[in-house]
Amino acid sequence: MSVPLYQAKAEMFRTLGHPVRIRVLELLQDGPKPVRDLLAEIDVEASNLSQQLAVLRRAGIVTSFRDGALVMYALSTPDVADLLAAGRRILGAVLTDRDGLLVELRAASSPPARSR
Repeated sequence: MSVPLYQAKAEMFRTLGHPVRIRVLELLQDGPKPVRDLLAEIDVEASNLSQQLAVLRRAGIVTSFRDGALVMYALSTPDVADLLAAGRRILGAVLTDRDGLLVELRAASSPPARSR
C-alpha cells in the first residue's frame, strides 16, 4: 500500500523542520561542501551535525560522496534550493503583513489627540 501524497509531503516538511537542517541546506545551495566546512559555519557538535546530515540523506534531500579523504555533501536536486527560496518569500510576505497589522493595531489603539 503506497503512502498518500499529502502524507509524503508532510513527512518531507517534518524533515525540514529543524534549524540545523535548514542551515545545512542553505550552505549547500552554493555547491557541495565537506563536513569540516559545514561544521565551521554551524555552531553544533560534530555528532549533532552528523545526525542531522543522516536525516537529510535518508530523506533523499542531500547526497554524500567521497572526494579523496573528504566526505562531501550536496543538495540532491536544485529544487531544494527553489523550496528554500520560496520559504524566504513566504516568510517575508507573512512578516510584512504582520508588521502592517501591528502598525494598524497600534494606530487604532492609541488615544485620540486632545485639542486645546
